[in-house]
Amino acid sequence: MSFALLSPLIPTGTDLTAILVVVSFSAGLNVYATVGMLGLLARFNVLALPPALHLLQDWKIIAICGVLFLLEFVGDKIPVFDLLWNAAHTFVRVPVAAFLAYAATSQLPQWEQIAATFAGGLIALAAHGGKTAARAAIVHSPEPFSNFALSTAEDALVIFLMWIVTRHPYVASVIVVLALCVIAILIRFVVRSLGTLFSDAEASLFRSGSGNSLQ
Repeated sequence: MSFALLSPLIPTGTDLTAILVVVSFSAGLNVYATVGMLGLLARFNVLALPPALHLLQDWKIIAICGVLFLLEFVGDKIPVFDLLWNAAHTFVRVPVAAFLAYAATSQLPQWEQIAATFAGGLIALAAHGGKTAARAAIVHSPEPFSNFALSTAEDALVIFLMWIVTRHPYVASVIVVLALCVIAILIRFVVRSLGTLFSDAEASLFRSGSGNSLQ
């Protein structure tokens, strides 16, 4: 079937809300794959983008996102470097997700547009935080395959979500909500683990200092 004959999904109402939830979450994991997929889906008449986002359909933008995605695909699988990469991309993923939500809701009343922008950035921040927490949890893994497998799974999840949201937006949004619940638990676990680690280190230093003073 020709892509030209496809009837594109035109997001409105609750469909738009579901799509924005998925897009914001995906941008928090991999912003270049998300923006590139939006451009390709619009290009091939699968998803109708609002006028404010028509620029994403430009082949130059799609090509730039493709190159940056390949760079992230490689860099994101290098232990330790991936933590630095993800930390720097806090200032890319969250603002881009917020902008996408803002542009996609330009036809709504201003207060709804602002609320959508805030929610988009918050969802992206949660996804980004979960990704960073997961990387921090496995950074000391002695074998190199955990990092590679986790990064590849994240990339695959973004591409899968961006495709499935055009066919079944509510199913995709439910997947994202469940993922956000897992991330909330994961972040809480990592924070507790780090707290315990720092407490143990502090206690060890205190005992070491006390032992030296007694001598």
